[in-house]
Amino acid sequence: MTSIRRGRMAAASLACATAVAMSTSLFLAATAVADPAPPAPPAPPAVPAGDSTPPSAGPHNVTYRARIDGVSRGTLITYRLTDTQLNSATPSLLPGESFEASAVLNNAANAGMQVSIQWPYSASLHCEILVDDEIVAQADQFVAPRLTPQRQDPGYGVLSCGSVTDFDPSQQYSAELPGTPATPVAPATPAATPASH
Repeated sequence: MTSIRRGRMAAASLACATAVAMSTSLFLAATAVADPAPPAPPAPPAVPAGDSTPPSAGPHNVTYRARIDGVSRGTLITYRLTDTQLNSATPSLLPGESFEASAVLNNAANAGMQVSIQWPYSASLHCEILVDDEIVAQADQFVAPRLTPQRQDPGYGVLSCGSVTDFDPSQQYSAELPGTPATPVAPATPAATPASH
């Protein structure tokens, strides 16, 4: 091959590469121009003065999910079943398994649940509440191991999620081990009798 022939082949290769690059840039530019701008998100509905959330009518499908990552036993999950009724479950969850329950509530603001484990166990607790397939509440908590029962902290080992203001505290596990005698109550002092003269 002569040097003239090599020069012609190099020029032809360069011309071909330039043509490919130019057509690619024109194609991409034309594609970019053809894409319309994304539409603006719709404005939220107007909320009447004094309300923090817009009213939503009708029954709502509520899904409660809980997960316990760690070695623990005595799991107690309390959740709102209806607008006026609570339900409890004591599932045996291995690490990574999850609990799921469904309910129908007229007022979605009433959705709430509590997840608790017995002392002396330690685990990571997770709960979430979905209303009409949208997550409305989610919480995570690590329950650290303790050497003694946490009598002064009734929330130890309890994770609350959503609205739990009227949950009965007796539906949580106590800090005492099963079979531990109750702390004796001091006897009441007798009423003073009036002295007779």
